[in-house]
Amino acid sequence: MATQSTHLKQNDEQAIRELVVNWLAASKAGDLETVLSLMSDDVVFMTPGREPFGKEAFAAQSKAMSNFSVEAKSDIKEIRVLGDWAWMRHHLEVTITPPDGKASSSSGYVLTILQKKADGNWVVARDANLLAE
Repeated sequence: MATQSTHLKQNDEQAIRELVVNWLAASKAGDLETVLSLMSDDVVFMTPGREPFGKEAFAAQSKAMSNFSVEAKSDIKEIRVLGDWAWMRHHLEVTITPPDGKASSSSGYVLTILQKKADGNWVVARDANLLAE
């Protein structure tokens, strides 16, 4: 039984890694619909110097930056799966370039809590990032 449990956790960890790859690719492509599909409806984002915000505010901010270029890299340090919940600790580097071409970069550690939906797909439920320029 432990072997089956270990195999399921490995599958879940791989699915979470794929979520990150899909999120970064969709962000780069400006595919907001895909990014939004990778988060729960009640997602909460926590960032320095700002009140926590949800999916609607994330979407509005993303739409306001639709003509910006986004490049990001994530270095996953740790994933722990606990049934239908998981957490991931990773280092994120983001470069955002507005239409004028003056890029700004930030990086830092992120702690993400994920939830497995009834259909078996993982989504971001909570995300606390400590990115700084």
